[in-house]
Amino acid sequence: MSVPPSSRELIVEADGGSRGNPGPAGYGAVVLDPVTGETLAEAAEYIGVATNNVAEYKGLVAGLKVARELFPDATVHVRMDSKLVVEQMSGRWKIKHPDMKPLAAEAGRVFPAGRVRYEWIPRERNKHADRLANEAMDAGKRGRQWEPSASTAALDASAARNAAAPPPSGPPGDAAAGAARARAALAGLTGTTTATGSGAVGAATGRTAPATGDDVPALFGDTAPFGDSASGSESAVSPVPPRASGSESAVSAVPPRASGSEVASPASPQASTSGTVVPLPQAPGADTVLPSASPQAAAPAPAPRQGWSGGPDMGAPATFVLLRHGETALTPEKRFSGSGGTDPELSEAGLRQARAVAEALAARGTVQEIISSPLTRCRQTAAAVAARLGLDVRIEQGLRETDFGAWEGLTFAEVRERHPEDLDAWLASPKAAPTGGGESFAAVARRVAATRDRLTAAHAGRTVLLVTHVTPIKTLVRLALGAPPESLFRMELSAASISAVAYYADGNASVRLLNDTSHLRA
Repeated sequence: MSVPPSSRELIVEADGGSRGNPGPAGYGAVVLDPVTGETLAEAAEYIGVATNNVAEYKGLVAGLKVARELFPDATVHVRMDSKLVVEQMSGRWKIKHPDMKPLAAEAGRVFPAGRVRYEWIPRERNKHADRLANEAMDAGKRGRQWEPSASTAALDASAARNAAAPPPSGPPGDAAAGAARARAALAGLTGTTTATGSGAVGAATGRTAPATGDDVPALFGDTAPFGDSASGSESAVSPVPPRASGSESAVSAVPPRASGSEVASPASPQASTSGTVVPLPQAPGADTVLPSASPQAAAPAPAPRQGWSGGPDMGAPATFVLLRHGETALTPEKRFSGSGGTDPELSEAGLRQARAVAEALAARGTVQEIISSPLTRCRQTAAAVAARLGLDVRIEQGLRETDFGAWEGLTFAEVRERHPEDLDAWLASPKAAPTGGGESFAAVARRVAATRDRLTAAHAGRTVLLVTHVTPIKTLVRLALGAPPESLFRMELSAASISAVAYYADGNASVRLLNDTSHLRA
């Protein structure tokens, strides 16, 4: 076993998982040498029926205790892919759930507070602890406990870290590749490889190595005015099987939503009712965004005429520029992130995307008003654009993302594993809702259509920026095209991408742009 440097700094990576949430659960933790990356010790345990959050906290406690046994005077750098645990232990989020409080207190007593710091890392960088947690759960399934001698976690983690990161994968649809390209194009960010999961303690050896970055294909897009067709914009059609439309493709590192567990979030401005202005997060260095008057309520739009034989209204349309918000920590990890989850903020990449799209919209010079979803990621994106354009921002409840119920925070694969029948039903019918009282695509379509009718009537002849999410944008495009519900699974929509639809007074609509990401090119 190698000895860490004189400061005796140690890295603790921990994870926990529950197959059912609550369900059979286990944790894993590994102590690493920060200089060599060598595995100094591992811990894992099957803990019976528990939630994801309980398992994650137990993994943290075990990892800290193992570190203390190795070097009682060490300083510890804790790295976890649980945003909840990291934020709560860092003191930024309150701990309210009764199951979490004693575990957090126990973790806080292992080392003096000043000798432990916490960092959130993506799931792909927590693969070792995740594998240990899954080994513990596998052992529990066999009626046993995890045994160090049977573990291959250190070898698997080392192999994974030395392998080149694969291109974005998983269920097709919402901008896995597009988001990765946008991130890389903006800042040259690198990606890594990933996993889930979190007693017995065993020493192990193995070395870590930095993961390689994602490939960066060229981005395509069009910078023509919104009234022109978008030659060169990214294609909306994908010849791949269905994928979870509306899920945040990845970013983020908010933990899976635990049934009955506390899911805290940073303080954020409260959402308001439709048409009410609320305080907005400001872009760095931006002036205050001032309120504006409420849009007037309007009668539903008339039924659209088919074709041109009926004498269509070719007067100035209401043009909606549809901006998907920038990335959050959930986006790169392709996790469901709707209106029923933790309301994540923009990541650093997302903030850069918001500034980039603000510059692009300022150059176009056509946006006259800004309306945003009430969720934080949209409000932050809208604030950056508003500061650049000198416009106000209005909050519209109808533009919020789908509520994905118990799927919030999970990947498509995790939902497939935990709720296979519900997922199959959801993919097969727009009337099927996600597990746990989520919102069906049919319900979203009704909400979005009502919002569209109200806004088009109130903003005839104007160009309005709608800062919203994957499902509302895809729904507006689908309805404008008269396409069936399954078309939601056939569109790509990248973070901070721009689309546009024009609405005429006779009810006809024209899709003018889809998934333009040209402004995100370096």
